[in-house]
Amino acid sequence: MSKIRVYELAKITGLSSKELMDRLKDLGVEVKTHMSTIDTEIAKLIEEDLLEEKKAKEERVLVEEKEAKEELKEEAVKPEQEVVKEEKRELIFEPRPPVVTVMGHVDHGKTTLLDTIRKTNVAEREAGGITQKIGASVVERGGKKIVFIDTPGHEAFTKMRARGAQVTDIAVLVVAADDGVKPQTIEAVNHARAAGVPILVAINKIDKPNANVEKTKRELAEIGLIPEEWGGDTICVEVSAKKGTGVDELLDMIIFLAEYLELKAEVNVPAEGYILESRLDKGKGPVASVIVKKGILRKGDIVLTRTAYGKVRAMFDDKGKQVNEAGPSMPVEIIGLNSLPEAGDSFKVVSSEKE
Repeated sequence: MSKIRVYELAKITGLSSKELMDRLKDLGVEVKTHMSTIDTEIAKLIEEDLLEEKKAKEERVLVEEKEAKEELKEEAVKPEQEVVKEEKRELIFEPRPPVVTVMGHVDHGKTTLLDTIRKTNVAEREAGGITQKIGASVVERGGKKIVFIDTPGHEAFTKMRARGAQVTDIAVLVVAADDGVKPQTIEAVNHARAAGVPILVAINKIDKPNANVEKTKRELAEIGLIPEEWGGDTICVEVSAKKGTGVDELLDMIIFLAEYLELKAEVNVPAEGYILESRLDKGKGPVASVIVKKGILRKGDIVLTRTAYGKVRAMFDDKGKQVNEAGPSMPVEIIGLNSLPEAGDSFKVVSSEKE
């Protein structure tokens, strides 16, 4: 009997891996992770169930629309009754892309992996498009966005955290298959754990003749990162950053983990976020790279940080394109502040410069 992986079926059905795993549980089918395999017969049953649900939902919508029309007719013959609007504003939460930091030991391929991810990304191949260094890069995979912090390593990560900036959602730990777990690997793991950030492992340099993936996995298990295939809950993806092998699978696993974490942010509130870096430009003046935490940052907003403030005169995305707004998780470069803010500081949008 042929088999299919959980995450593959999730893609076909349009469900998140988490939703699909819950459905399988309801059917009495126990699966450990998104990498688990199930019989294609069970997969077919789920697809049929979803089709039935879709039909039932469409029928319900038609009935509700009919009832709503009838209610409107009734309201039209009662003009004396005024409809009182509720003043209370409901908070609106929307899904947001994951923000990822790449960590690991020196020379294990962190920078090469980031470069490969950016180069192979279709969104980067725009006519005349040059990636701007704004502190973070946006990568698309299957219509879903992932935001990578440009500075690899845990030094920048801890510097941001020291200022109270909780920017990272997922840490990708790069471990070279020909070198294994090293002191900086353990250091990076400890920093990620202290911040409560889930770790996904990229076992790099699998193309090297002396690469030993099994030995690397054993060493990872010894520091508490037990691979899924060994009964643990750590996702390990085998990659070659140099050749591009396994990079697409790594991006898929990041998206899966982000779905599982159900990352959301408030959008109908004044924008808040963090400063990634800042620089002084001869023509533009103080330039700040920021990442939005919640709300929508717009051109014309008045931004306040610990040491700087000003009206956003212009905003640019990571492709150097001028934009008018940026939502949660999105990195942008802003112009208009009166001085240079410090990396790791928070910013918020205020109603007037007096604030």
